[in-house]
Amino acid sequence: MSSKDYSVPVLDGAGDNDYARYMRTDALLSLQRRPEDVIHRDELLFQTVHQSTELWLKLACFEVEEAIDQVVAGAVDTAARLLGRAALGVELITGQLEMLRHLSPWSFQTIRTVLGHGSGFESPGWRAVQRTSQRLGSAFEALVAERGVDLVELYQGSPDTNLYRLAEAMIEWDERIAVWRVRHYKIATRIIGHQSVGTKGAPVDVLSRLISHKFFPELWRIRTVLTESGPMAAHCPVDEASPLVCSAGGAS
Repeated sequence: MSSKDYSVPVLDGAGDNDYARYMRTDALLSLQRRPEDVIHRDELLFQTVHQSTELWLKLACFEVEEAIDQVVAGAVDTAARLLGRAALGVELITGQLEMLRHLSPWSFQTIRTVLGHGSGFESPGWRAVQRTSQRLGSAFEALVAERGVDLVELYQGSPDTNLYRLAEAMIEWDERIAVWRVRHYKIATRIIGHQSVGTKGAPVDVLSRLISHKFFPELWRIRTVLTESGPMAAHCPVDEASPLVCSAGGAS
């Protein structure tokens, strides 16, 4: 029988055990407002959602950064796999926004008094999303140009090609970001209402105008091109000012 004492920490750092030392739980759990500073019990809810969002976005953008390196190296399958991990991270932060449904509008008015001029627009995670997404788009464009690929032909061909899978992984990332922003906008208006001004001085409804932003517009445009040139093109004219309506099948 082993005489090794597994209760004795072997890692350096603060904490009573190796779990605490590796995960740095003492530091992590001290990052929320101290009980003596809290003015409303739901501050912990508010900070937990936002702080964990920053952690997930840090991980997601870490995956996107490596995906960019893989695209540059021509390792398309690896890049697509990493983007799938990143997109799942964004899906998780979208889901956790549901916790804010339990924050009442009046309770938030109290919490708001200690937020200063802080705004989600200043989120380091969000800024990283913007920066890495733009770099990913540039890397993909360079790869497509280098290989002489026509994107319309790519999408008319087999979905089993690795470049097609990469393009769809990029679409997934872009779409997950958009869905997260939609959910954030709806949560914000649920709590502080429409036409209200946020802590940074900008109207909340500015968020609604940002929802339609696309990081990879060319990949989205391909869908329209395929619709305009597909077998139902004559029955499905595309009018940018109105929803797509097909005369042969009702609203699509």
